[in-house]
Amino acid sequence: MQHTRIYPAKPQKVYLYATCLVDAFDPDTGIDAIALIEQQGIDVEFVPKQTCCGQPAYSSGYTEEARTVAAHQMSLFSERIPVVILSGSCGGMMVHHYPRIFESHPLENEARDFASRVFEFTEFLTNVCRVELKDNGEPTTVSVHTSCAARREMNVHVYTEHLLGQLDNVDVKHAAYEEECCGFGGTFSVRHPNISEAMVGDKSHNLISTGAAEFVSADWGCMLNINGALSIKGKPSRVNTSPVFLPSAQA
Repeated sequence: MQHTRIYPAKPQKVYLYATCLVDAFDPDTGIDAIALIEQQGIDVEFVPKQTCCGQPAYSSGYTEEARTVAAHQMSLFSERIPVVILSGSCGGMMVHHYPRIFESHPLENEARDFASRVFEFTEFLTNVCRVELKDNGEPTTVSVHTSCAARREMNVHVYTEHLLGQLDNVDVKHAAYEEECCGFGGTFSVRHPNISEAMVGDKSHNLISTGAAEFVSADWGCMLNINGALSIKGKPSRVNTSPVFLPSAQA
């Protein structure tokens, strides 16, 4: 799904939506993201009561329950400033599906306004901050995985490639079938574990075959899934989220 967005000027303040996975499994990713945004001279507000975006319920067919979760999330970010989110799939849920599930609902206008303020992290750095990075890291090679939802709904692969392309010491190795899903898919991996296992097996094999020293993903769910497959293969965990990898660079 391609989409056209109107990007604001660089703001003085933003909200950070860390996502439930980052909050539960790797809060340091959120801290790194805050550091990068603050390097742009932007204040960051983190709302402690934020939870899930509602995507698991929505993708499982529980639209009413997803609407309840979404309404609560929107109420937490009432100030009309950008909401920067650390997941392309959660961003897609908010940008594209919040307006859909609130269509003809009393909160329809609020949902559309909220959706217009949500930006995936790499999208925000690229199109709102327009960052120009200076590479202070050691030379390395990376291969990139973008979640299929992030790629399809938010064009995250374009922004990740743009940001990594600014790092002189980073050599990007493209994996075979890089646009294919890793098999996580939120509740998909729970409902169809055997299919999910086969998919992540193919994905991890293709990433390893690049010979890259590190793997980069803009979605924590994908990172968790791929690192799990690498662990089963006896390989060290090598997948970082973009906010973790990029602090080797300075704007």
